[in-house]
Amino acid sequence: MKALELIAYGKLEYKDVPMPAYGEHEVLVRIKACAICGSDVHGYNGGSGRRIPPLIMGHEAAGVIAEVGIGVKGFVPGDRVTFDSTLYCGACGYCRSGRVNLCDNRRVLGVSCGDYRQHGAMAEYVAVPDYLLYRLPDSVSFEEAAAVEPLTIALHAVNRTRLQIGDDVCVVGAGAIGQLIIKVLSIAGCGSITAVDIDPDKLVLAMANGATSVICKTGEEALTAVLEATGGRGMDAAFEAVGISGTVSTALQSVRKGGEVTLVGNIAAKIDFELQHAVTREIRLNGSCASSGEYAPCLKLLEQKKISLNDIISKRAPLSEGAEWFDRLHRGEKGLIKVVLTP
Repeated sequence: MKALELIAYGKLEYKDVPMPAYGEHEVLVRIKACAICGSDVHGYNGGSGRRIPPLIMGHEAAGVIAEVGIGVKGFVPGDRVTFDSTLYCGACGYCRSGRVNLCDNRRVLGVSCGDYRQHGAMAEYVAVPDYLLYRLPDSVSFEEAAAVEPLTIALHAVNRTRLQIGDDVCVVGAGAIGQLIIKVLSIAGCGSITAVDIDPDKLVLAMANGATSVICKTGEEALTAVLEATGGRGMDAAFEAVGISGTVSTALQSVRKGGEVTLVGNIAAKIDFELQHAVTREIRLNGSCASSGEYAPCLKLLEQKKISLNDIISKRAPLSEGAEWFDRLHRGEKGLIKVVLTP
C-alpha cells in the first residue's frame, strides 16, 4: 500500500510500505480522509520528541472497514467509521474508572517515542482495535469525520471546566483546537466568549464560530483588553489552546479571583508560571488531555447539525501531496487551520 512516511525530521516520503497486520479483535480500515494535527507538525520538525522517524503519522481519520478479525462483533466490511486515537489497556485503575486517556499503558496512533512506535493513518490502510471504532452517521462526510478527534478534545476540555450558565469566558489561541472550543462554548450557554489571537483571519473565523468579541493583541495589551471587557473584574474562566509561556500568562491573568483556567495547548514542555498570582487569587487550574468518552456525543452534535466542522477544513489534498502541506503548515502559512489528506 501507499503511505506518507516520516523518514527523517523535516522529510516525508510518499512510498510503498507493507500492509498492516490486524489481530483477532482488530479491523483493517481503508482510509478515506486523514487530517494533519498540529502535534503532527510539531513532530515533523522534531520539536515534540513524539514522532521519532521512521513513522507513519496520523490519528485524525475516517474510512471504510475493509476486513475484520475473527473476534470482532458489531462491525462488518463496508461500515463507515471513525476511531479514537488512544489505545488503552482496559485493566489499569484509570481505565476501570473510565479515564482511558490517562491509561498507564496508553499508546497513540501515529506516535513514536522512547516507549513505543504506533504507525498511524496517513496511509491507504490502518489496523485499529474494534473498541476504538465509531460508526458514522450517513450525513457526516469522511472529511468532516476526520476532524471529530480534535472536536472531542475541545469537548473534553469544556467538560473538565466548571462552567455556569451566563459565565464570561476567554479562549486564548484561535487555532484548530481554539476554534473548536469556541464552537462547543457557543452551545453551552456562556454569557460571552472572547477569543484572543494575533492573527486577524483566525479571529474572523472565531466570530463565525460563536465568539462574541475578539482581541487581536498579545502580552500586556491583550490582558488590558480582556480586563476592560469585564470592567476590570476578569473572566469567569479561560481556556489556553497554544501552550507557551506568554499565552498561558494571558489566560491565567485574565480570570477573576476564584476563576478557572483550563490548559489544553502543550507546545512547550516547560513554561514560566506566575505562581503567586495563581495562589493568592485562588485560581483553579485544570489540565486537559485528549478525550475520554466524548466521541459519541460529538458525532451526535454533527448529526443534529448543532456543530459543523467544514469551516475549519482549509484544504483537501491528495495524500501524495502531503509533504508539501506539512511544509506549508510548518511555515505558518496564513489561512490554514486544518488540512485533510485523502489517499
